[in-house]
Amino acid sequence: MLKAVEQWFDKQGWKPFEFQREVWAHALAGQSGLLHATTGAGKTFAVWMAALARAQPSVKGLQVLWITPMRALASDTAAALAQPLLDPAIAAALPKDAQVEMRTGDSTSAQRARQAKRLPFALVTTPESLSLMLTRSDVSVQLAGVQMVVVDEWHELMGNKRGVQVQLGLARLRSIAPTHVVWGLSATLGNLQQAMEVLVGAGDSPKLVRGALPKTLLVDTLLPESTERFPWGGHLGIRMVPAVVEQIEASTNSLVFTNTRSQAELWYQALLEARPDWAGLIALHHGSLDKSVREWVEQGLKAGSLKAVVCTSSLDLGVDFSPVERVLQIGSAKGVARLLQRAGRSGHSPHRPSRITLVPTNALELIEAAAAQDAVAAGRIEPRSSPNKPLDVLVQHLVSVALGEGFTEQAMFVEVQSAPAYAGLTLEEFQWCLDFVVRGGSSLAVYAEYRRVVKDELGVYRVPDRMIAKRHRLSIGTIVADAMLQVKFLTGGKLGTIEESFIGRLRKGDHFLFGGRILELIRVHEMTAYVRRATSSKGAVPRWGGGKMPLSSELANAFLDRLEGATRDVYAGPEMAMARPLLELQQRWSILPTRKVLVAELLQSREGQHLFMYPFAGRNVHIGLSALIAWRIARTQPASFSIAVNDAGFEILSATPLDWSALKSGELLSQEHLLEDVLESLNNSELAQRRFREIARISGLVFQGFPGAPRSTRQLQASSSLFYEVFRKHDGGNLLLGQAQREVLEQELELGRLRECMEQLQKRRLAFVEIERPTPFAFPLMIERLREAMSNEKLSDRIARMVKELERAAR
Repeated sequence: MLKAVEQWFDKQGWKPFEFQREVWAHALAGQSGLLHATTGAGKTFAVWMAALARAQPSVKGLQVLWITPMRALASDTAAALAQPLLDPAIAAALPKDAQVEMRTGDSTSAQRARQAKRLPFALVTTPESLSLMLTRSDVSVQLAGVQMVVVDEWHELMGNKRGVQVQLGLARLRSIAPTHVVWGLSATLGNLQQAMEVLVGAGDSPKLVRGALPKTLLVDTLLPESTERFPWGGHLGIRMVPAVVEQIEASTNSLVFTNTRSQAELWYQALLEARPDWAGLIALHHGSLDKSVREWVEQGLKAGSLKAVVCTSSLDLGVDFSPVERVLQIGSAKGVARLLQRAGRSGHSPHRPSRITLVPTNALELIEAAAAQDAVAAGRIEPRSSPNKPLDVLVQHLVSVALGEGFTEQAMFVEVQSAPAYAGLTLEEFQWCLDFVVRGGSSLAVYAEYRRVVKDELGVYRVPDRMIAKRHRLSIGTIVADAMLQVKFLTGGKLGTIEESFIGRLRKGDHFLFGGRILELIRVHEMTAYVRRATSSKGAVPRWGGGKMPLSSELANAFLDRLEGATRDVYAGPEMAMARPLLELQQRWSILPTRKVLVAELLQSREGQHLFMYPFAGRNVHIGLSALIAWRIARTQPASFSIAVNDAGFEILSATPLDWSALKSGELLSQEHLLEDVLESLNNSELAQRRFREIARISGLVFQGFPGAPRSTRQLQASSSLFYEVFRKHDGGNLLLGQAQREVLEQELELGRLRECMEQLQKRRLAFVEIERPTPFAFPLMIERLREAMSNEKLSDRIARMVKELERAAR
């Protein structure tokens, strides 16, 4: 087979890279591993040709299982994998009629019916569809011939519950087809060895292959004509539109990335207003748009017929848009891995350079752009870690397997423990989960619908009830999002979907931006928002998910290193030279924070006493740290506080003056009783209850409804809140409650990073400065707080007055 593969490469005018040959050799030797290479380097054919080489011509049915995180990737991947199968020499070495097919939520009923009888040679699927396969009564027959599993974009799955779902699926597959190998693909990971072991286990000496290629990556910055000394986030950088238009004009095809869907909508509108002649040549792409619209945009990118697409993370992952030669990132990418991922959308093939241009939306993002270039050059990529034994995913998996061929207790415990996320699972925890699916735990035992699994006379756990089976199949998965409403014109055209919580804030007649149009809400009926085109341009900006992405530690440290000037002059480079007036004013009125100096500023104003601090630990950590400090000071000096946070730091505003000597002594930053104090300071019960909604859905406590009759978010929240209260009052040992609290700490508040941050802060010298007016670093925090209390028009007027006064003082 490898000879036929080499010949096929030759016919394409290609020569196999050394790393591709390395993967082929390891896979043929029966070894699993992880292939890490830049986007567009040739990872797909490295593992696909290995899979073809491992194929058994005499085995019918499924031999290659290809898991992808996104349905949008599945069709592209399937098309790419099908190409070599057309070659007669390759086809001759495979089973007769070997084909590549997809199985995702978008598959038609005809495709599913055909696959139910016999699976194809290779199946491209998602974690959710893999779990669904496990619910089949003939799963062992269907999967017995699998020779190789490929997990694409492993960096995208590893750090969340979908990755845990994959781990459990692979653990089950090991008992069905023990000789198969597993290969993960990744382009942006900082902890490769750990990532590989989480995917394939450490037991069989897996192989880490790095696809080192001479691929050029250019990260540059689109500098504004001028910049402010008092920056603030929130205006979304629209003043940079003319410069971005110039860059798009100079390139054949460009992607313009934003961090939120609302920002993408605004930028698309702004570009069209600047260049009306681009109508039909530029497009919008985000996850809420209708599938047909997204597919039209993706086809336009591949064909090279679109000049530019304004998009979100919906185009982050490995779809091959070869014509794209330029990527622009509006604002900060917030992380090095995300920056590299987006850069890889351009020059998507070996030897072609990838280029990403950062477009700062305020002066602080100029410094962030310089820091990002440093971090990329130094290879400081964020690590990912797997969730630790999420019991809601395990509960769902137990029902799935019971619904398939069933399981015995001891064998399933051993199997689950073989998944790295559950290596530390105790027998007591496993038995609790088993009891939970058998009788609903101690508090739900009287309700028949929670007795989902029954042990038969042979000791095998199964799902006997057809309605429970049907509901479970419809509920499989760990993606939990806000309930979505269809957006439709009154005349019938379908535009896409939008979060119920957003539409719930609008009244009849309100305007909002969606799908590149300004729409007027007419009415909401049966999970559909009916709209018409608005006659005026006043619009409510949709504040969709993703707006509060935290800065990564790697980027934050690179930012502080830039301020310190550890390896070069602080103002070296065009970005830092442009930010110089801001930094010099910060130094004149206060001091610059670095990795050695923690700056705290105290300001007295008509509003009260403001404390500003700049740990540079990202907004999630600052939420926890600011609440912790406020709670600790209030124990000895009762006061009420207003708190604002951003990625650089936080503001604590008190109506009355406080004595901050406990901060100067280090007492407020002590790690003693940290966990207890954080829980007390943040109304943990409310946070845990919100987190429990997701856990209730994944574990099957709450059913989202049958297709065509979904339950509203309000109904789902009420149901999960009821369970939360019942468990809290009558089942205190319920492990799902403990998981909710743990997830709040680990994921929302990033307790590990908070602890690490406090360790670092204790090592820094505290510079406590009493200031007369807001400094350049304090100003955006004040605006962050004011935004919550003022309309956009009033806020703009207030900001203009404040900036005018501060500039006068600076002069």
